[in-house]
Amino acid sequence: MSTKLMNTPEKGASSCSRRNFLKLAGIGGAVALSDLAHASEQTASPGKGAKGVLVDTTLCVGCRQCEEACNSANRLPKPDKAFDDESALDEIRKTTPTAYTVVNRYNVDKVSVTRKQQCMHCVEPACSSACIIYAMEKQPNGAVTYRDDLCLGCRYCMVSCPFDMPKFEYSKAAPLIKKCQFCFDRQLEGLQPACVEACPMEALKFGNRLELIDEAKSRIYTQPNNYIHHVYGEHEAGGTSWLYLANVPFEKLGLPMLNSKPYPEMTAGAMSTVPMIMLLWPVLLMGFHHFTSGNDNAHGGHSNSRHVR
Repeated sequence: MSTKLMNTPEKGASSCSRRNFLKLAGIGGAVALSDLAHASEQTASPGKGAKGVLVDTTLCVGCRQCEEACNSANRLPKPDKAFDDESALDEIRKTTPTAYTVVNRYNVDKVSVTRKQQCMHCVEPACSSACIIYAMEKQPNGAVTYRDDLCLGCRYCMVSCPFDMPKFEYSKAAPLIKKCQFCFDRQLEGLQPACVEACPMEALKFGNRLELIDEAKSRIYTQPNNYIHHVYGEHEAGGTSWLYLANVPFEKLGLPMLNSKPYPEMTAGAMSTVPMIMLLWPVLLMGFHHFTSGNDNAHGGHSNSRHVR
């Protein structure tokens, strides 16, 4: 009885499979690195012409006209309590998918202070850095805008924001993220944000961010007894486009105490792996499948080619 070996696989088959696998992985790596570079561009600091708003809480009277103007400009539904209903200030409210800004009243050492709350439009926004598809984008004028046509609904922006501003439409079948857009379209038309335009007490001042910081420091210098000697937002979380002055500690007005390090820097190591994994994982799986299929075929051909005479 003799045995004859037939259809022996070519020696180069395994090496070809390996080469194809490495080629696919290399292409995927290049794409991932390219996307990471793009992500860093998305969180780049805005230029000297970036805009901002100075909020002087010592001038705010809690009239909520800024809320009404915001809802009107963004075509949002009217709130549960009318804009002229002062009882709305009896509780601390948060922004919602249908309220991009809210005014809250804080009683601090027998002093009543009202503060407007909205997206802070960070100089280096954590939400934009965390967004794997760049639906959150930092604009040259300082606004952090959102593109609903790109959003995957991952909600990383919500987790990353130190100010808890992005809000998710949990009640909708096709939910989106909602937040203040800094009246980006109005700014393109040369207009001020709607809330600033509506403030009757001039508690909100719109302008160049760097000039507003100088304005805020000038107010502190000329009226040292009227203000805490700090401009909130100049350095917090790397700086924000919305800046605050107050005559009571900022933490007692619901503003988080943050250091000056930009949040994207603190999460860069972890978040940079997310797009890398999402892009490379399918490529690696394809490569492994291609490589193992080649080996299976080779072994199958080797074992099934034996016949006995």
